[in-house]
Formats: sequence, structure tokens, C-alpha cells
Amino acid sequence: MKHKHMKQGMAIILAVILVLGLAACTGAKNPETAPSAKPESSKQPEATPAEVTLNPDEAAWKLDTSPVDLTWFVGASWYGHSWGESLTSKYVTEKTGVNVKIEVPSGEANEHITLMMTSGKLPDLISMGSWENAVKKLWEGDHVYALNELAEQYDPYFFKVAGDGTLKWYRQENGNTYGVPNDSYSPNLMHETGMTAANQTFLVRKDLYEEMGKPDLTTPDGFLGALQLLKDNYSKYKGQSISPFFAQGNVPYGMTEYLQNLLAVPHEKDGKVYDRITNPDYVTWLKTFRTAYERGLINVDFLVDSDTQVEEKTNNARYFMMIREWMGMTAVNPMLAASENPDSYYIAVDGPKNSKGEDAKLFPGNMDGWMVTMISKSTKNPERAIRFLTYLASEEGQRDLFLGKEGETWEMVNGKPQLKAEMVQLLENDIEKMEKEYGVADTYWMMRNPVIVNQWRPEKAPVIKQMEDFSNKQADIDGGIYKGLDPLGDSDVAVAWSRISQNWDEVLPELITAKDEAAFDKIFESFLSRRTEYGFDKVMEYRQAELDARKAKMAE
Repeated sequence: MKHKHMKQGMAIILAVILVLGLAACTGAKNPETAPSAKPESSKQPEATPAEVTLNPDEAAWKLDTSPVDLTWFVGASWYGHSWGESLTSKYVTEKTGVNVKIEVPSGEANEHITLMMTSGKLPDLISMGSWENAVKKLWEGDHVYALNELAEQYDPYFFKVAGDGTLKWYRQENGNTYGVPNDSYSPNLMHETGMTAANQTFLVRKDLYEEMGKPDLTTPDGFLGALQLLKDNYSKYKGQSISPFFAQGNVPYGMTEYLQNLLAVPHEKDGKVYDRITNPDYVTWLKTFRTAYERGLINVDFLVDSDTQVEEKTNNARYFMMIREWMGMTAVNPMLAASENPDSYYIAVDGPKNSKGEDAKLFPGNMDGWMVTMISKSTKNPERAIRFLTYLASEEGQRDLFLGKEGETWEMVNGKPQLKAEMVQLLENDIEKMEKEYGVADTYWMMRNPVIVNQWRPEKAPVIKQMEDFSNKQADIDGGIYKGLDPLGDSDVAVAWSRISQNWDEVLPELITAKDEAAFDKIFESFLSRRTEYGFDKVMEYRQAELDARKAKMAE
């Protein structure tokens, strides 16, 4: 994304959010008249005491700042931050009275939260990836509150700060909205601001790439040639083996939809959802990886390395090429650039392309956002929970979480909030210390609204900006509508898709390690047959219906 420094005042920023949200949903009603249809729920929020008068133009969290504890489940096993140690978290607790206990899954987030649903004991707040199966289960299983109902009951200011465009995007058939996303972008917002939120890149280690003469990595022959050069001349670094290739998220992400985006594989043709996995260019590149494996140019470590191994190799510049989101490199690249080998950091370059040589079509941000945050019906404090979410979604809460405490971590410069120089220095050179001690910037991203916070971001270091700019340039701004078309939950079609996905996770490594192309073809055809048996036709019908519904929403 391009983090342009917005010149408008805070009021204009909020106006932009509302206008852009309404641009995506021009038929939306005013926030104050949001639908109040009640779900068939066994547990409704208690009525607000009659003596308390709620003002839809003022945040209700100020009505009660007494101490309260809220547990917050963050559905990312890698999230390593706590609440109560950093300056920012202490400041927010002191201000609102809300003390947060952050919980993360020890393994797979879906499995963890599903077990919690079975037990009937859920954390107060839950943030899960918008694509996760568990999200739909939480909604359909009546495990979480309708946020619009809580807001009407306890804090109507929520409608003002959440933005009706986003709320309408997540509104269910019964008229209720159960989750609010972070990092949500409408196409209008991206066109208007230039912020695309594109995060996908193809990265190479700068020094090795340049020493090789900047080989062409866009064609199968060029790709294989570069791997051969690496094997012949650069197989060791500081006494350890270089790993030729890494794909983030292994099969489900890096080697499937991410690689397909690099190849600009279409999502639809003539209005019909396209079967991307059978695209000839994609199959050609899978065969290219098979050839690389056969020649000993790559190994299977990129499919089996643990998160710890990936981190260790990345921190020590032991990968050559990576299909990797650039945001995951914001701490590593400055560290490598400051090392004894300052050119060992990673740069974005053109990676695999389709047979026409077309530029990549990388996923931009979309209305779904990244994670959605919900309030569970296990909470004993629904009113404090919705008021806390309202505070976090507001301009004030966004500023407090992103910038911290005025005078200590930020100051006003020419009438605009700005991180202090020492914070910027930490952001560039020691993110871990900045996050642990101060908790500013993106430490607590669960409710992050980029339209607000990006205006406060300092200029990025060149070793980060190069990756961001490259990704931004190849973003498919209108392509966000295609993300998340797959069925979720426990329906027959969702179960069918789950079986197909799991089988693909097993099959792709077999394809890459197949002894020859004939064996590859046989394995692939066998998978396609099983896929049909599992119910792939129903999956395609679901995707088509979902895409048509999304197009209709965008057109309203």
C-alpha cells in the first residue's frame, strides 16, 4: 500500500471513511437506522439502565472507566505480544479501565476455537482471520453477539466510527453484523487514496541476485538457470547451506493462490468463476518445480520447515528466492542491511510469469479485511466490550493504539501528530524493543483502520519501501472481490471443499517430487477425478453464487 500522508484534519479522515463506505454501498441507511432484527438467540444483552442517556454522537466508554478484565483471543499462533507491559497498553487501560488478557492458539486457530465452542467457554473478544471456517461457525452457532444490537443497547456511537459500508458488507441475511474487520479496504478507497494494501511479492537476496547478473526469473528456463547458478557457485553462506526457495504458507497459500496471482491466472472468464488450478500456465510452473527437484536444484524444505526454521533461515539470509509477503520482512530487512554484509537483504523483483509475460495480479486489500473481531456470548461484560471496540475503532482509539501517549511516544508537529524521532529509529532498527516496551505502531493491529493510521506512519526505510512499491504497482485493485469465495462452515459444500483442500495439500508435494512428467500427469489426473467425486461441481456453484452476491453488494 502507498502510505500517503493525508493533509486533512481528523474530522475529514472520518468523513472519508463514511463517504467511501457509502460509495461501495450507496443504498445504505444512516447508521442510526441500522436494522435491528433480532436473531433467535438464547442470550440477549440486558437493557441499559433508564437513567443513562446514550448519545449517538459521543463515545459511551467514558460513562464507566472502572476496572474490568476482558480476555481477547487473537487467532494467530505467531502473535507474541502481551498486554500490560508496554507503555501503550498501560495507557489505554488507565484511560478506559479495560485490562486485556491476550490469548493465542498453541496450534491451528480453527481447531482451538472449535474446542472452545464445544466447551461453551469462549474469550470475551475473538479476532479470527476473515477466511477461517470458525468465523461462520461462531455466527451460525449463536456463540457471538450481533454487534448492531449491542451498539443500539449500549453505544450507538459504534455505528458512526465503524462505518456503515463495512457493516453492511458483513451484514447477514437476518440483518445483523457479528464481526468488524481490521484492514478493510473498498475499491473506491484504494482508487481514491492510492493505498492498495497489496502485500504479496517475489523476493530475492539482493547480493546473490546481482552477482548472478540479475537473471530472468519470469520464465521456466530462466528460473531453472538461476537455481543452477546458485547450486554451482553460491550453495553456502557463512558455512551453512543456502535454501534455494521458500513459499509462504506452503501448499494452501504460497504454492497455490499466491503463485497463481504471480502468474495472473484469472478468477473468472465471461462472468463465470474460473477453475484456476487447471490453468495451463499454473500447471507448467508446477512442472517447472518438479524439474528443479529432479535436478537437485530445490529440496522439500520449503514444504516442511517449521516456523522456527523459517525464521532462523530468514534472519540469517539463508534463502535465495521467496514467495513471501513483504510485511513479514519489515523487521528482517533493516537488520540484514545493518549487518556485516549490508547487501544481504531482500528485494522484490519480477518472479514467475505466465506464457504471455503479463504482470502479476496481486491481491489488494478488500472489504473482508484481514481479521474480524467479535464479542462472545460468554462475556460477563457485553456493554464494556462493545464500548471498548467502539473506542478502538474511533479516531481517538486508533491514535492511542498507534501513537501511544502524547509527550512520551509522540508529539504535535505543525499541527499533526507524529511519532518521536527515537520511536522512528526503533521502528527502523529494533522493532522488537519498540513493540515490547512501547507497543506503538502495529503492535496491537486487531482493530487497525488503515485510513486513519496510515497518515501517521513515518516514511519507510528504503529497504522496506522498495518491496512495498513493487507490490503496490502490481496490485489488482478490483481483484479483492475474489478473495474468500470458498465455502466455510459445516454445510455439505463446505465439507466437500475441505476434503478437496486437504487432498490438494497432500497431492502437491507428490507432484513436485514425481519421478518424471508422466508420473506428474497421472497424479494430477487422479486428483482431479477425486475432486469431482468429493463434490467440486457444488463448490464451483457456491463460488459463482458468492461472486454474484458480492457484485450485487458492490453495485448497491
